[in-house]
Amino acid sequence: VQLQASGGGSVQPGGSLRLSCAASGSSFRGNVMGWYRRAPGNEREWVASITGTGTTNYSDSVKGRFTISRDVAKNTVYLQMNRLKSEDTAVYYCTGRRGILYWGQGTQVTVSS
Repeated sequence: VQLQASGGGSVQPGGSLRLSCAASGSSFRGNVMGWYRRAPGNEREWVASITGTGTTNYSDSVKGRFTISRDVAKNTVYLQMNRLKSEDTAVYYCTGRRGILYWGQGTQVTVSS
C-alpha cells in the first residue's frame, strides 16, 4: 500500500493550496482517510479526516479554512487549504486506515511573506 501526497509549496499568508493524496496497492473505499501535519519543533498534529460515507471532522485550528474531500473512484483524498496562516507551515501527511494506519511520505507547506 502506498499513499502519494502532492501539492505542497510556498504561499503568502491568506493564500490557498490544494493537497492531493493518491492511494495505490489497496482501496480505501469505505475507510477513513485523513491528514496530519508536523511543524518544526512541534508534535505531529491531526488536521482533518473523512469517513467512507463522507463525514468530515476538523481540528479547531483549521475549521472553517480547510476542506477535506475524497474521490472514491480515484482512491484519492484532497485537502483544500484557504486563508493560510504562517502557523500552518508544516509537513503534511496523508493517512488511510485499513486495519492499521498507513502514512504517506509528506509534502511541505510553507506560508510566509
